[in-house]
Amino acid sequence: MQLRPSLVDYGVESQLPVMVGLAIVREIGPVITALIFAGKIGSSIGAELGSMKVTEQIDAMTVSGIKPYKYLVATRVLATTLMLPLLTILGDGISLFGAYLGVNIRSVTSIDLFFLQVFNSLDFSDVLPAIVKTLFFGFAVGIVGCYKGFSSTKGTQGVGISANSAVVLSSVMIFAIDLLAVQITELLGLN
Repeated sequence: MQLRPSLVDYGVESQLPVMVGLAIVREIGPVITALIFAGKIGSSIGAELGSMKVTEQIDAMTVSGIKPYKYLVATRVLATTLMLPLLTILGDGISLFGAYLGVNIRSVTSIDLFFLQVFNSLDFSDVLPAIVKTLFFGFAVGIVGCYKGFSSTKGTQGVGISANSAVVLSSVMIFAIDLLAVQITELLGLN
C-alpha cells in the first residue's frame, strides 16, 4: 500500500505483485518469522532450561547418568533448525495472500493474475538462499536459548534474565546471519 503511489508516479504499477513477492520471499518473510520465532521459542527455551538449572534438575540428570546436553540441547536445537524453514514457508504464503488483499484495496486484480506474476518472477535462486538462511536462524535461536538457559543463575530472577537475554541475543544473531547471507548470495551471483 505504501509502495503503490511511487509505482503509479513512474507508470509501473503493474510490477507491484513482482516487487512484493520478491521482498517477502527473499527478506521480509524469513527475517520477520525468525524474529517472532526468537521471541517465542528462544525465550521459552531459555526460561525452561534456566528453571531446570536453578532447581538443579540438570544436575540430577547428570548424576543419574543422563547426558543433559544430548537430551536437552540436541533435541531443541534440531527442532528449531528444522521447524523455522517450515514456518517461514507458511508465513510467506500468508504474507503473499495478505499482499494480494492489500493490492485489491486500491484496484482490482484477480488472484490468478497476482500469483501468476509473483511465481513467474521468483526463481530458484530467490527461494533457496531464503530457506537455507532460515536453517541458520533456527540453529542460532536454539543454541542461544540453550546456552542462556544453561548459564542461568540467581533463582527465579536469573530465569527471567536468561529468557530475556536469549531473545535479545537471538535477534542480534538473526540480523548478523542475514547480513552474511546477503553478502554471500551477492558474491555467488544468486541475487
